[in-house]
Amino acid sequence: MECCRRATPGTPLFFLTFLLLSSRTARSEEERDGLWDAWGSWSECSRTCGGGASYSLRRCLSSRSCEGRNIRYRTCSNVDCPPEAGDFRAQQCSAHNDVKHHGQFYEWLPVSNDPDNPCSLKCQAKGTALVVELAPKVLDGTRCYTESLDMCISGLCQIVGCDHQLGSTAKEDNCGVCNGDGSTCRLVRGQYKSQLSATKLDDTVVAIPYGSRHIRLVLKGPDHLYLETKTLQGAKGENSLSSTGTFLVDNSSVDFQKFPEKEILRMTGPLSADFIVKIHNSGPADSTVQFIFYQPIIHRWRETDFFPCSATCGGGYQLTSAECYDLRSNRVVADQYCHYYPENIKPKPKLQECNLDPCPARWEATPWTACSSSCGGGIQSRAVSCVEEDIQGHVTSVEEWKCMYTPKMPIVQPCNIFDCPKWLAQEWSPCTVTCGQGLRYRVVLCIDHRGMHTGGCSPKTKPHIKEECIIPTPCYKPREKLPVEAKLPWYKQAQELEEGAAVSEEPSFIPEAWSACTVTCGMGTQVRIVRCQVLLSFSQSVADLPVDECEGPKPASQRACYAGPCNGDVPEFNPEETDGLFGGLQDFDELYDWEYEGFTKCSESCGGGIQEAVVSCLNKQTREPAEENLCVASRRPPQLLRSCSLDPCPARWEIGKWSPCSLTCGVGLQTRDVFCSHLLSRELNETVILADELCRQPKPGTVQACNRFNCPPAWYPAQWQPCSRTCGGGIQRREVLCKQRMADGSFLELPETFCSASKLASQQVCKKDDCPSEWLLSDWTECSTSCGEGTQTRSAICRKVLKTGVSAIVNSSLCPPLPFSSSIRPCMLAACARPGKPSAKHSPHIAATRKIYIQTRRQKKLHFMVGGFAYLLPKTTVVLRCPTRRFRKPLITWEKDGQHLISSAHVTVAPFGYLKLHRLKPSDVGIYTCAAGPAREQFVIKLIGANRKLVGRPLSLRSEEQTRSGRKGSLAKEALQPHKHQNGIFSNGSKAEKRGLAADPGNRYDDLVSRLLEQGGWPGELLASWETQDSTERNTSSEEDQNAEQPLLHLHLPFTMVTEQKRLDDILRNLSQQPEELRDVYSKHLVAQLAQEIFRSHLQLQDGQLKPSERRGPPVAIPPHKHVSGFSSSLRTLSSGEAGGSPRRPHRKPTILRKISAAQQLSASEVVTHLGQTVALASGTLSVLLHCEASGNPRPTISWARNGEEVQFSDRILLQPDDSLQILAPVEADVGFYTCNATNALGYDSVSIAVTLAGKPLVKNSRVTVVNLEEPAITADVGSTIKTLPGVNVTINCQVAGVPEAEVTWFRNKSKLSSPLHLHEGSLLLANVSFSDQGLYSCRAANLHGELTENTQLLILDPPQVPVQLDDIKALLSATGLNLPSVLTSPLGTQLVLNPGNSALLGCPIRGHPTPNITWFHGGQPVATVTGLTHYILEAGQILQVANLSSDSQGEFSCLAQNEAGALRQKASIVIQDYWWSVDRLATCSASCGNRGVQQPRLRCLLNSTEVNPIHCAGKVRPAVQPIACNRRDCPSRWMVTSWSACTRSCGGGVQTRRVTCQKLKASGISTPVPNEMCTQLAKRPVDTQACNQQLCVEWAFSSWGQCNGPCIGPRLAVQHRQVFCQTRDGLTLPSEQCSALPRPVSTQNCWSEVCSVHWRVSLWTLCTATCGNYGFQSRRVECVNARTNKAVPEHLCSWGPRPANWQRCNITPCENMECRDTTRYCEKVKQLKLCQLSQFKSRCCGTCGKA
Repeated sequence: MECCRRATPGTPLFFLTFLLLSSRTARSEEERDGLWDAWGSWSECSRTCGGGASYSLRRCLSSRSCEGRNIRYRTCSNVDCPPEAGDFRAQQCSAHNDVKHHGQFYEWLPVSNDPDNPCSLKCQAKGTALVVELAPKVLDGTRCYTESLDMCISGLCQIVGCDHQLGSTAKEDNCGVCNGDGSTCRLVRGQYKSQLSATKLDDTVVAIPYGSRHIRLVLKGPDHLYLETKTLQGAKGENSLSSTGTFLVDNSSVDFQKFPEKEILRMTGPLSADFIVKIHNSGPADSTVQFIFYQPIIHRWRETDFFPCSATCGGGYQLTSAECYDLRSNRVVADQYCHYYPENIKPKPKLQECNLDPCPARWEATPWTACSSSCGGGIQSRAVSCVEEDIQGHVTSVEEWKCMYTPKMPIVQPCNIFDCPKWLAQEWSPCTVTCGQGLRYRVVLCIDHRGMHTGGCSPKTKPHIKEECIIPTPCYKPREKLPVEAKLPWYKQAQELEEGAAVSEEPSFIPEAWSACTVTCGMGTQVRIVRCQVLLSFSQSVADLPVDECEGPKPASQRACYAGPCNGDVPEFNPEETDGLFGGLQDFDELYDWEYEGFTKCSESCGGGIQEAVVSCLNKQTREPAEENLCVASRRPPQLLRSCSLDPCPARWEIGKWSPCSLTCGVGLQTRDVFCSHLLSRELNETVILADELCRQPKPGTVQACNRFNCPPAWYPAQWQPCSRTCGGGIQRREVLCKQRMADGSFLELPETFCSASKLASQQVCKKDDCPSEWLLSDWTECSTSCGEGTQTRSAICRKVLKTGVSAIVNSSLCPPLPFSSSIRPCMLAACARPGKPSAKHSPHIAATRKIYIQTRRQKKLHFMVGGFAYLLPKTTVVLRCPTRRFRKPLITWEKDGQHLISSAHVTVAPFGYLKLHRLKPSDVGIYTCAAGPAREQFVIKLIGANRKLVGRPLSLRSEEQTRSGRKGSLAKEALQPHKHQNGIFSNGSKAEKRGLAADPGNRYDDLVSRLLEQGGWPGELLASWETQDSTERNTSSEEDQNAEQPLLHLHLPFTMVTEQKRLDDILRNLSQQPEELRDVYSKHLVAQLAQEIFRSHLQLQDGQLKPSERRGPPVAIPPHKHVSGFSSSLRTLSSGEAGGSPRRPHRKPTILRKISAAQQLSASEVVTHLGQTVALASGTLSVLLHCEASGNPRPTISWARNGEEVQFSDRILLQPDDSLQILAPVEADVGFYTCNATNALGYDSVSIAVTLAGKPLVKNSRVTVVNLEEPAITADVGSTIKTLPGVNVTINCQVAGVPEAEVTWFRNKSKLSSPLHLHEGSLLLANVSFSDQGLYSCRAANLHGELTENTQLLILDPPQVPVQLDDIKALLSATGLNLPSVLTSPLGTQLVLNPGNSALLGCPIRGHPTPNITWFHGGQPVATVTGLTHYILEAGQILQVANLSSDSQGEFSCLAQNEAGALRQKASIVIQDYWWSVDRLATCSASCGNRGVQQPRLRCLLNSTEVNPIHCAGKVRPAVQPIACNRRDCPSRWMVTSWSACTRSCGGGVQTRRVTCQKLKASGISTPVPNEMCTQLAKRPVDTQACNQQLCVEWAFSSWGQCNGPCIGPRLAVQHRQVFCQTRDGLTLPSEQCSALPRPVSTQNCWSEVCSVHWRVSLWTLCTATCGNYGFQSRRVECVNARTNKAVPEHLCSWGPRPANWQRCNITPCENMECRDTTRYCEKVKQLKLCQLSQFKSRCCGTCGKA
């Protein structure tokens, strides 16, 4: 480190600061700091939040320089700033906004993360590119970089660790924990591959939970990422991530980069919400997403504080625990959440000793003895001793002085100080008589100190309950001997209240109830148990005592009883037997008798109850009640009942039973019905349901929780995920979690080991259906050329994935047609290397000849030079030469139809510039090209077939090296098929045909040559030679030519006719200039002329070549062609046929010739067959020719169809001149039934040919829908859909083919059908079909090469009709729940009459198959188009709801039901009635007399003569009505009363009065008084006086205040009490509730008492009980003393103040030579918890731990 020197003049201060900051030294801190003064105090923080800096300074005390720094820094204010505070650097920039820069004000924005000088204040002017350094350094505490904690201090960037300390290297781990070990989070890494489709455009990639960090996702592919968020508060959001940039999503920064076929998403975190990353399908290719992030472990263990100590002194222990804490919700959760994470290790509990101070001696008391008195004040005592408890918990008794630091507990206390029960007499009843002497009664109760009726009063002091009374009114009958006993139940009530014997704290006899009488008639006995019992007050239990413990006489335990006479006889008593019980029964019957004594309390308080008359057995003499067995039971009066409480009950809540709990555990719900009801009559059980508001009480709950306890863990399955495949047997999965439903209704996810039951299946097989057939394509082959342009091919097989998941190869007809481009495509490689292009004069040259060659006779070999056209016969060998100059012959290359030729068994490419074709065949037809460098010349070869017609050229050339020699011979003639040329000049074909043929240069002369070959004007010898062919080589079709001429003059017949191309070009040009209508005639003339020229030139050439000796006959005359001589006649009759035409034939229908023979093959490449055959395509088949020969007049027109559809001709599928169909290079898509249709005006004929693939079965099918509504029988091909009416005969054709012939089997709904249903050729006949015949009919064709199945769906149609039963439509009407008027439509029509504004339902009863579509009409228009009609279509159109009907809406509604079988219309009419006012009879007179009576004419609103609410007539004109006077006469006299006056008293019974007069109202309206007698005759005079305010006058009364001797509540402050009770003004005590309306006086108040003039007094501490160790203590005396006398008083008087401590520890120093023994009684627990290794327990439990 450089030394810190004194600053020289001019040294900048910041430079010194830099030297101080950057100084370093190797010397120790002690040596350096010795010369420095102490550090000064810290300065204020540079920031108040967000992390600032504070500094401290010190002085150098040495005259020399001091090493080290004189300033130090620390961080401060390390708390986050509020969001509104803004960026600290931005605040410093904005401070310059009001300072001009170059004469202009700017709004400055911060420029952060400057790599060169991060601590300078650089700012950018808003809206411009101007960046200025406004200050050389930022304020201390400014962050150097936005994403770093490093801060600028004095212009230098200082490192700050995550612990916010300067110079610290502490860094956050991946979990965001400073200096963490990464255990609080886990790394999540994975890859997602999209499985999106047209039906599933979006999918979830990954859910990233709250708090995750360092997130990175990379998408590769055409799809697109987007985000969904959900905060902890439940708020949801979405971000589409449409462009590259940095976004703030739910307070989390998201960095998104979008590239073609790639997207990158980064989030530093921690995330402030749950993020769900989703993917959107944007392209056909799949995408992959790789993701990685750190997910926080949300549930972690947290150690709790120590639990309370197990003992307050003497040594206890306390433990910690661990709880599982949820960081998201900040709450404690079940432990299972933390067990889920293996990283979470639950902390072990910690144990420590506590409250080790020995317990001081204490007072211990025994329980109190029983109170000496049960009431009125007694005494109870207990024993109190001083005890000590050692560390082991043993308690021993010690001297009392050890406990003197606390006052000794009292050993005697008063008890049961409440008053004893005493008798309380009620008021006397009225006298039992109304005259003379009678009796009166009163109720006498035993009342305890609480005012409750109880037992325990002395019977000796009980006041009497009966006394005599005298009524001064004299009686006018003989005076009775004895007073009449009361009939009211006063005496009975008094006696019952007295009899109730209750157990008290005094031993007393307690009798139980009497048993039943021992006999059912006559005299018997009753017994009862009498016990001596006492109430134990401290336990509130009853104890049985010996009989001698109870004082007084024991009540009788047995008595006699009489159960009535036996068998109606008068009982006879034996006096001797009953003397002991009754003292003789001589006067038994006379002395006691039954009497009614009032009624019982009403059984109900409202709604009607019952009262029963009380029957008592009375002593006739004393009128006192007696035991019931003393009265004769047979004389007991009958039961007497009466009704009572007839007023209706007030509204109350009726509560039903709780329903069963909805869940057996967790937390379920129970519900019950609660409604407000009003009971009118209990007898009639008449109850009215009221609104809830009418019940005053709070409504009881209708829902409650139940079974609120945790469920056992169980498996909870999620929803099945979509199937992994759409067909062919896939797998679908679901998540099955072990969860526990908690008592709060939430679910707790648990490890799987917690669920004991077997786990539910988490995957299953799905989509167990066969997949549709599809093409399986192989890889493309290599390019056919090594340079330049070539082709690539690939093979295709038709595959079907079965429901078992196994793939099977099936017939290619089951797959959709495969486009040609799917199996072949061009390929382009690098350009072929060619020698440098020579100059024009040295270029290669090919000597070509432009001639036309026509072979007329068989010849083994012909030689030609390139440049011309050759029309040759089959099986001719051709040598084609290519004469070149300036080019080496071995380098010449040959092509056919653009394809490079190489030597093979059929084609020889010689190295000397010639090409040899062996025995021509149809596949050799084409354009041959000789290439000599850039020079190219062509030669066209065509074949002449049967009847002198050209053979069509196949599409492509294939190698014939594999041609078997056995295919030679007669089969070759079958390949020579006619070709119908249609050049644009000659043919009348379609434009498309003309275009197609004209496009091929090789066909340029085909039409002229065809005309030339067909020309009938050749010399006879030429024609003869043409027909002279070997019979073995003659085409079979030529056998039908019956006009073949015999051979003539073989000598001059030409082998090959030759003409110049220029001559044919002239003819074509000449014809093209002729009018179209004459073109055909001119062409015949020109062709005939051409034939003569060719023949003539041939003869001249032959004459020049033959020697005279070789000429053996006369010269051949060349007759002119008949068309030449007849040319003018041809012009005159353009419509005539060819010259020499046949005679006219009869008309007949077309007939197609059927030839039943096997398919013929010329070679492995060509197949020729006739109708009615089956063609089996092999792998090498290049051409298939299908013959169709038809006869008929007029000549039939031939057309071809494949599988019922017209054949589309192309350059591969050709129609030959003889109407045969040729298929070149057949593919699997060509397989099927080909039908030749011959049609003329008289009819048609058709025959099919089956083309199969390798002999596999083939079924002729149809994809049409056949609908039959009229015919009695229909026929359709299999594969079609048949819809027909019942009762029709249905025939399903199943024409099959195959090699060998396929066998047909029929199935219905996959079940095999019996053979009787089969017809010929595999057809199926279903006679008289019905609905039971509906279904899927399958025809299966099978042979050894495979099987094929085609299906036909048969649907039976049922036209719409009205069902016989209308229950279904009526059920639909009621199911709507609308309860509206309804009407059903019918074919004849129905009617519904409604009121305006009503709604209605119209039903359309219908049945049919398929279900008819229903359309509703109103007034002939669809209801949807009718304006002003509000309607709703319900139940799939079967119900129409029309709402708010008016007169405009009435009319006819109809429903039209339609299906494929027919239609049915039904209708209904709606008629709307109207409202109107009606003036009816007069209303009742408003008065019966006087002058105010009027009658109002009654105005009613009517609807269809029915009165309705007048509001309906509000819009109608209201008729004017006038009131009419009535009953204007004098009224009879009647009583008139005034209102009642105020009550004379407010309580206790007062009086109120009113005035009553008799008055008469005159007709004039004047009322006059009349004598009272006039009113008395009509009605009773109303009362003028009545009682009022009868309730008792009550008031609160209270006693005087008691002594001030209550508990002390402060210095000299105590409490005094008084009694407060409710009473009448007469002094009668009442229950407190009677005075509840009045304010109650206080019963307690504070008072001054000398007794409470006390305080605590303490003595000096005693000597310590130990001189060392941890167990010494000392005590002192603490007592409560009177402040005035200084004498001790009871401690409870000082309880208002805190009591000083009376002991403490002392001499807490270690003792030497401690012996090894346990010093705490918890050592066993320490040993169990394996805590002996801890130092604090090793010494305390030396003995126990030493044994371990």
